[in-house]
Amino acid sequence: MGNDKGSRSERQRADYYDYNLLAVVILLVAFGLIILYSTSSYVAEMRFGDDMYFLKRQLLYAVISIAAMIVVSLFDYHILTKLAGLGYLGALILMALVMSPLGVTRNGARRWLRLGIQFQPSEIAKIAIIIFIPLVIVSMGRRFKGFKAMLLPMILGLVQALGAYIFTDNLSTAIIIMAITVIIVFVAHPNTSFFLIGGAAGAAAVTGLVIYLVRTASSSATFRIQRILVWLSPEKYSDTGGYQIMQALYALGSGGLFGKGLGNSAQKLGPLPEAQNDMIFSIVCEEL
Repeated sequence: MGNDKGSRSERQRADYYDYNLLAVVILLVAFGLIILYSTSSYVAEMRFGDDMYFLKRQLLYAVISIAAMIVVSLFDYHILTKLAGLGYLGALILMALVMSPLGVTRNGARRWLRLGIQFQPSEIAKIAIIIFIPLVIVSMGRRFKGFKAMLLPMILGLVQALGAYIFTDNLSTAIIIMAITVIIVFVAHPNTSFFLIGGAAGAAAVTGLVIYLVRTASSSATFRIQRILVWLSPEKYSDTGGYQIMQALYALGSGGLFGKGLGNSAQKLGPLPEAQNDMIFSIVCEEL
């Protein structure tokens, strides 16, 4: 009798499906598609003669991705333990291939790879880190304590971050990969004092660097320093690197507290470059 109850309970747990999480994902995707169409329709009509050009592409990707998510959810995730190492090495190899003739340059940046489809290998590196680093930590077991224990997962994350920076010249993604590694180690490690000390030292170093750049750097410095200067004073560099930021700020300000209404943005009609990409949040604020 007891065994029957136990097996029944195990079957219920095995059959459990998080429909709430699935609903949240679908709602977020639907909201994103609506905003994408509102933001991109004018540009799509001007460039391609089809106001739904970007929407159709994104909708196709969304359907494929949700289908893939459902299929993957049906498999036992423990199988990833056998693929984690291969994924880690594969991500490095794919990023290195960006420097080969298979690499694709867009808007002056060589960060994409074309292997039947075009994608950024650095995005795969993020997933590889999320799967591989926890596996390394779990394999260390009770030995994962003290400062030295953190070095191996940190080095593994640093290798992927350097790969993203060296092979794809993508500093922001390299920082994200390293940040993911630090967060995973922080969650797993029993001693938080190392992270508090390191975080305080890092914050002080970044603050000192910013102050130094403000006082000494010029507009003729490297493009990464220029981006920091633009971030600090976009209005000062509005005729060069700060133009896009200023237009985004105009969108934020003109929208006010409640927005102009869905579809009523003025900045998406040309003043704000690439509004349907990285700057879409400013259109969300202007309209909604």
